[in-house]
Amino acid sequence: MISVLRGRISFKKIIICSVMASLLCVLLSACHGKKQSTGFEIPESFDESKNIEITFWAKNDTNKTQTKIYESSINEFEKLYPNIDVKLRLYTDYGKIYNDVITNISTGTTPNVCITYPDHIATYLSGADTVVALDDLFEDESYGLGGSELKFDGPTKEEIVPQFLSECRISERYYAVPYMRSTEACYVNKTYVEKLGFELPEVLTWDFVWEVSEAATEKDADGMFKLNGQKVLIPFIYKSTDNMMIQMLRQQGADYSDSLGNIKLFNDVTKKNLELIAGYAKTGAFSTFKISGYPANFLNAGQCVFAVDSTAGSTWMGTNAPLCDIAEDKIVDFETAVYPVPQFAGPGESGDESYTMISQGPSLCIFNKEDPQVVLASWLFAQFMLTNEVQTAYAETEGYVPVTRKAQDSPEYQDYLSRAGEDNSRYYDVKIDVTRLLLDNQQYTFTTDVFNGSASLRDAAGQLIEDVTKASRRKTNVDDAYIDKLYSDTTSLYHLDQSSAVQSGKAELGPLPKESKLLLCALAAVWIAIGVYFVLYGRSGYGSD
Repeated sequence: MISVLRGRISFKKIIICSVMASLLCVLLSACHGKKQSTGFEIPESFDESKNIEITFWAKNDTNKTQTKIYESSINEFEKLYPNIDVKLRLYTDYGKIYNDVITNISTGTTPNVCITYPDHIATYLSGADTVVALDDLFEDESYGLGGSELKFDGPTKEEIVPQFLSECRISERYYAVPYMRSTEACYVNKTYVEKLGFELPEVLTWDFVWEVSEAATEKDADGMFKLNGQKVLIPFIYKSTDNMMIQMLRQQGADYSDSLGNIKLFNDVTKKNLELIAGYAKTGAFSTFKISGYPANFLNAGQCVFAVDSTAGSTWMGTNAPLCDIAEDKIVDFETAVYPVPQFAGPGESGDESYTMISQGPSLCIFNKEDPQVVLASWLFAQFMLTNEVQTAYAETEGYVPVTRKAQDSPEYQDYLSRAGEDNSRYYDVKIDVTRLLLDNQQYTFTTDVFNGSASLRDAAGQLIEDVTKASRRKTNVDDAYIDKLYSDTTSLYHLDQSSAVQSGKAELGPLPKESKLLLCALAAVWIAIGVYFVLYGRSGYGSD
């Protein structure tokens, strides 16, 4: 009888142990419940006998010269690699590229090569292996940067400007290569500044811009602005208010976010900046692109003193701008000066001669595909876009700078820079002036932390300025209560309340990932099973054989 009982107990022990083992398997599988990124295996050689088609999604507005450069680059690349057919698809803005990529990830129809931004790539990476990690490709002796098997003279890793390359690093891996870089510049109607009795300083400060802008709002008895004799004048217009807030906070040493994805934008320094901006918006000294319109149009019509826009927008700025969007009879003759964005510190006040200015501009990422040969073909094309010929040609179209030292130092590019003012198209002086502005200060540029949600945070930073500007123009009182509600509304609008650090500004880890929750559940199940076993058999003595 006892042996029978022991047999039954042993059988029950086997069942319980099996259950516990199964639970342990669940625990282990929880560690790997999400598909892990494995990248792709680099082929030993590129198969040139195989016909390959790759798609390239790029951004272009109305600059037909840029379109021709894309087309010419593709033609030259296809001559080198006749088996690769590159299909170009143009978009009017980066946001549309982003939305289409997100949509196509679920259907597996992403492009092969895409012009994009690191903030966007961070979202693309929510799917494992969606975007190719490029670290191994960088170092591959045959097909890596400067590799021996390339059919073109591409740059080595060391020849890419390190500040620009570092922007393409997400979670300790490279997921893109920089394509072009720009920053923001303040385009100034120097003629108007001097007419108001001011002299432009060595360093353009926020205090100076606000003072001059306020002075420019004075009207005569007929309601016309004294400065330009017109009914319309917006002294200071900022195009990208997200950059405005981000750079202000950076200059003030204030928080915005951190590398863990903790959101720290909603702080007291931000509040003071918003109150300051609201005050000048109320007097009509300040407005934004989204509210009033394109800064260049106001600047060229003599209806603006300070216009902040990308250096890539330089061909629209100034009396002789080659891409001016307003009627010729509306253009006012004035002298254009270009500066970095306004700074909080004047000469010598910051302890050095550096500027705080954001780095921006498109990068190239590659999407993973089942066929490694297709991925390798995509990588070859991305590298070709970094050659001197492509970099120099594209940089000359607007105020971009090449992303490689190799192109920047080339005789062709240096000759281009030396010929500022020879004409108002290729050698347009304002365009070359802002290009030099970035080249001279590229070591001082910065970027914000990149994480899944950083694009939404950037949008929120700009929305704060847009909202207080609108409110002030409508005579709404921008006080503590208004800003507290604005913080709450903006947090909800951009779904930034996923992190407990949003309001406190403290660095926390945020909500537990799904995998961690599965681990905890599995551990709890194992301990429950152990407890049940000892309750049933621990006291009976039948558990020993």
